[in-house]
Amino acid sequence: MTSKRPQIMKFSIKQIAAQSGVSKATVDRALHKRGSVHPQTERRIAAAIRDLELQQRVNLASGRTLNIDVVLHTPERFSSLVSAALLSQLGSLAPFRLMLRFHVFEQIDAKSLRQLLLRCGSDSYGVILKVSDESPLNASVEELLHQRVPVVTLVTDLPDSARIRYVGMDNGSAGRTAAYLLSRWLGPQPHSVAVVLSSAGFRGEEERVAGFSDGLRQLAPQHNVVRISEGYGVDSLTFERVSDALVSDPAISAVYCVGGGNRAIFRAFTSQQRSLRAFIAHDLDEENREMLAERQLDAVIDHDLRADARTALQAILRFHGFLPPEEEAGVFSRVNVVTPFNL
Repeated sequence: MTSKRPQIMKFSIKQIAAQSGVSKATVDRALHKRGSVHPQTERRIAAAIRDLELQQRVNLASGRTLNIDVVLHTPERFSSLVSAALLSQLGSLAPFRLMLRFHVFEQIDAKSLRQLLLRCGSDSYGVILKVSDESPLNASVEELLHQRVPVVTLVTDLPDSARIRYVGMDNGSAGRTAAYLLSRWLGPQPHSVAVVLSSAGFRGEEERVAGFSDGLRQLAPQHNVVRISEGYGVDSLTFERVSDALVSDPAISAVYCVGGGNRAIFRAFTSQQRSLRAFIAHDLDEENREMLAERQLDAVIDHDLRADARTALQAILRFHGFLPPEEEAGVFSRVNVVTPFNL
């Protein structure tokens, strides 16, 4: 007989009856198939057993420290935002004791990232990952999953990997939002719009660029898109890349920055005494707040990183059965547009 009885009988009939709100006799009939039990009552009893199992797992987890590794390949301005967002959610996830271990890099190669991920597998309960879309990492993510270490991608995805979930905005939608705004602001005369990426390896940024380019072709085909990449959001590199592009194309008069280095971009324009008709950026960090207040940025496309942080941590806890299944998985973060007037 291959019944689930041993699993069920972890709990007494009295416990199941109290949890489900039905009589002990009814629970006994349902578990042992003795007589008729209404289907709705059977569902209540099954739900009660699931709840008791969840409570048992939570009680076990609350007595230990759960290590979660956070691996970020991003400029400091953004990694500090992610770190603060994650730390802000720890208190709300009690009774779980989560220990976040941060690994932050402005520049790192795929081999070093792979080695780091494999080291995380020794004692980690999960990995939150924001890295470039490097195919060698897919094998590392799969290896971690085999070791019961789930990976959640944040802001930029590894869609061909075995990650359990992507958390962040719909990057294509964000790019189309930027295209809509610039199509309204630039008017009918043709302009060149600089689209500035940190690096071509970040899928999230590429998706924003694709959404922007498609949107601008539909809404304002008279404008030309000039792609500027490999500044990595680093001030000196970004300034150099943008300055070279401005020399090469005297028609550039607007910017959509999907990555970072916005101070450097603005400085490149002013150093060449070039006018900047419109400037849209991403993420409401301290630098971008100041630039909005100083009217150096016209708009920032933002999303709630604290909500994303909570979702990422919950996904890892759910993987281990410490939280009930998610009712609506895979929903993107809401895209918000911030201007100097609603800062």
